[in-house]
Amino acid sequence: MWTVKTRLGCPSLLHHQNTFQLASFPAEMDPKKRPTRSSRAPARIQSLDHDILCIIFSFLDFFDLARCSVVCKTWSGIINKSKLLEALYYKKWQMGLVGSENRSSGCPEKSLNVYLEEMALRHHRLALQQGRVQVDHWRAHSVGVDQCRKKMGLLLTGIGDKVMRLWSLESYKCVGEYPIPDKVPLVDFDFDESKIVGLVGSRICIWRRNGIRSIFPSREGTFPKGLCMRYCDPDAVVGCVDGTARVFDMYSQQCSQIVKMHAGPVTCLCLSDDQLILSGSSLGSITVSNLLSDQRVAELRLTHSTGITTMCFNPSSHLLFAGSTAGYVFCWDLRTRRCLWETRVSPNVVYSMQHLRNDASSLVVGGIDGVLRILNQNTGEVVSRFVLEGNLLSSSSSSSHQNVVGSGTIQRMTGRRLSQNASIDSIPRSSRPPITCLAVGMKKVITTHNNKYIRTWKFN
Repeated sequence: MWTVKTRLGCPSLLHHQNTFQLASFPAEMDPKKRPTRSSRAPARIQSLDHDILCIIFSFLDFFDLARCSVVCKTWSGIINKSKLLEALYYKKWQMGLVGSENRSSGCPEKSLNVYLEEMALRHHRLALQQGRVQVDHWRAHSVGVDQCRKKMGLLLTGIGDKVMRLWSLESYKCVGEYPIPDKVPLVDFDFDESKIVGLVGSRICIWRRNGIRSIFPSREGTFPKGLCMRYCDPDAVVGCVDGTARVFDMYSQQCSQIVKMHAGPVTCLCLSDDQLILSGSSLGSITVSNLLSDQRVAELRLTHSTGITTMCFNPSSHLLFAGSTAGYVFCWDLRTRRCLWETRVSPNVVYSMQHLRNDASSLVVGGIDGVLRILNQNTGEVVSRFVLEGNLLSSSSSSSHQNVVGSGTIQRMTGRRLSQNASIDSIPRSSRPPITCLAVGMKKVITTHNNKYIRTWKFN
């Protein structure tokens, strides 16, 4: 009889996959010849065959089984081949435990992926609102870094020094370096599966992921100073000081459109899936223009005349969020062009805000006061606030960090959840350096602070 020393049905299965010990005790075994505990070599979970793993996985609940399916390719193959997730979902379907929105399709197989996504987003929301926080603090650049972009488990950082770096968020190893042309400032950047697009001075640069770089030819008088950029293949849209948004085609390497957005500088941009350009100005206005017709669709009004510093758009709910220099966060419904709520989350500048795609619940906000805030997207209520506790839990080394930036230490510290009546001014500035940019992943937030270090906030 095989016995496994672990608590089945507990998430600890994921964290102890290398510590399983097996013992085989046939009934006919002579007690005198039975091997002692010290003589039995522990076996790793990789030693278990397909059938035994199937038995172990069958004891897990739906959420833990879904987590196991993304641990590694071997586990994913076993769970998918055995259709364990499908069986559990169909059982929930028969018992009426699946929500009506999933049952409406009439086909449980088609609704499984929808249910998994909803379950993941629900756990993400609960983790941000109630979970404990650990912060991985690691050195990414030799001088200040104040911008980051996250996609596909990768993080692109830069602007402080003369290089952009692409990092694996799983291992914190640098997987690519992309130098900036000499004497030209990097203003903004973005990336996809094959290339990195950057706004460099008054030009657009493209770095192939293999390291080859090309620069768009400049045309005198057609490209004034750019302040921000957003990229959605094949177009890069640049917000300029003259109040225009210039659209550049990545393949023809030409400016294909010039759209008048504001009377003042364009400070931030968003692109929607239905070809809309959303832009904010230092004068405190927000405009919506159609990329196909070059026509202004709407101008969104603010009750407080403050400069717009950051924006993000949720395509699943059609909600547009904007942050201002006075610490306000605004929300509009683009379908009705009506302001749904406004909240002053900070006495000073809001620099960055983001949310998971398709997540219609949580909005993560950071700014000059260094407090990481979680807002309810539907009401604007601040549901959680975090700063760094500063207690060192552990540290580890990465040879990649040593080779690239001269520092191999990744420090793990605790995050502190602030109470509702906690005074921000009483918290030392060392625990809350300004958050210049942030990116949101599943139950994690990455922040930059205009210094050498990057923090990954992990919510459990």
